[in-house]
Amino acid sequence: MKSLTLPLTTDRLNLRAHRETDAEALLPIYSREDVSQFLLGEPWTAEEARTQIAKRSSKTGLDTESRALSLIVETKDGLDDIEGSVVIGDVGIWLTDDSAEKAEIGWVLNPAAGGHGFASEAATAMLNVAFDHYNLHRVIAQMDARNTASAKLASRIGMRQEAHLRQDWWSKGEWSDTLIFGMLSTDRQVA
Repeated sequence: MKSLTLPLTTDRLNLRAHRETDAEALLPIYSREDVSQFLLGEPWTAEEARTQIAKRSSKTGLDTESRALSLIVETKDGLDDIEGSVVIGDVGIWLTDDSAEKAEIGWVLNPAAGGHGFASEAATAMLNVAFDHYNLHRVIAQMDARNTASAKLASRIGMRQEAHLRQDWWSKGEWSDTLIFGMLSTDRQVA
């Protein structure tokens, strides 16, 4: 398989590998209570941001030892109302078991960047890589059922809700429901 060429580019975004300096850019996003409430971990501290970026920096492809691809989502320079390029979040895919044909996708974007279609654009670009470059058969997204923004995003990009698991995950002192969305390579419409 040919190596994946980065950055991935869309009309308005660059999706690139993590850099050490991204800890400073992602900290204001991941430290927000309204962002972290639906994630597995607690809000980031500066130290946690550095630790997470170091981990994500090695996630450079499904065909690497990490079996994962984690990319920074930043706006392209020259967009209306945004000066320069701005880191607005990150997106990743990772193989979910011994199979090289099934993966999970996840995303975290700054709520302040919401309402412009950036999340759909980034997630669709990642799905295109999953299916076109890695020839995956299936990609899933799992999320806290209260995370309505992520559920709407999954639907918007063509994923189908396949399950609503009731109180299946103990997180932050309470049982929470999980939604599972899936997409097969034959389901999608190429963006």
